[in-house]
Amino acid sequence: MNWIAFKMLTGNRGKYLGIILGIAFATLLIAQQASIFCGLMLQTSGQIRDIQGAGIWVMDPNVQFSDDIKPLSDSDLYRVRGVPGVSWAVRLYKGLTRSRLEDGNFQQTILLGLDDATLVGAPPNMILGNLFDLRKPDAVIMDLEGYQLLWPGEEPRIGKRFEMNDHEAEIVGICKASRTFQTFPVVYTRYSQALEFVPPERKVLSFVLADAEKGADVNEVCRRIQEQTGLRAVTGEQFEWITIWYFWRNTGIPFNFGITVALGFVVGTAIAAQTFYLFTIENIKQYGALKAMGAGNWSLMAMILLQAMLVSVTGFGLGIGAATWFGTIANAPGSRLAFYMPLEVFVATGLAVIAIGMLSSLLSMQRVMVVEPAVVFQG
Repeated sequence: MNWIAFKMLTGNRGKYLGIILGIAFATLLIAQQASIFCGLMLQTSGQIRDIQGAGIWVMDPNVQFSDDIKPLSDSDLYRVRGVPGVSWAVRLYKGLTRSRLEDGNFQQTILLGLDDATLVGAPPNMILGNLFDLRKPDAVIMDLEGYQLLWPGEEPRIGKRFEMNDHEAEIVGICKASRTFQTFPVVYTRYSQALEFVPPERKVLSFVLADAEKGADVNEVCRRIQEQTGLRAVTGEQFEWITIWYFWRNTGIPFNFGITVALGFVVGTAIAAQTFYLFTIENIKQYGALKAMGAGNWSLMAMILLQAMLVSVTGFGLGIGAATWFGTIANAPGSRLAFYMPLEVFVATGLAVIAIGMLSSLLSMQRVMVVEPAVVFQG
């Protein structure tokens, strides 16, 4: 019976390919849009992942996400250092500043001021220059994509100069950093130098980066910091999820992408169901003949399910392959597209395709169950 079901399915090549292409299109749309959404969400927390070496982030209790900067006082740093279980704690400045290029153009940049002594939070992947050149006067390190945005078509090199807050900055290194949600260039410098690049304020300390003593429970240390200082203390991973959930709850991004994914599911189901039903009607005499030879409704339903699973698996393979190929292009050097396909997207897309296959076969099952063997003798 399985062989007969396969031969019936592939007998009409046009409808067979039509069902596969419909499911492949739905798979591509669902997987691509879900992966772009995941890529965008990762961009919102990319700078948190880039700042390595610090297990604990300490901030104002009202901070909602990584770019919601509410400055702390310098005394907060020493209060954190005095909490039992804290191994060390250092300053981190983060803010937006306006950069003026040699040609007179202006560009918003993300400025990160690292602790002068330890340089904790420095970019992990240097492409040009040396990290310790940051100790030079007016020295900054810029991410590669930011450099290409400011000087398009120019080969990256150190020694370029630009201004921030009427202070000249010299690029002493080029690094690779995670893409940011705002797509602004990322500039690293020392904390004391960062204060020269921004307008003066009474409070400028954005975050305190800290780490727990060896063997101490990080979550317990975070709890102690919160109890003794009144500040908010979370791990880097927790801060990532805080940021992601903020954008999930307070922006229209999830809703917009959800509509597109749902549309892909509905269109795929409609195309597959219509084509599959027409295919079943064309082969209704064959089903009637099988009933006349003693095949029961359950056997015929199993044949239809097998046909649905075959086209679903084939369409899923083509669609997920096309989505992966799109992701390869999206993640190519110089691309500004966001794309990340975790295992969850792969599995969820597969389940959606199985659902499409099942739904598209329901009408066909209903039609085959009521067919009479006498249909074989009709003209």
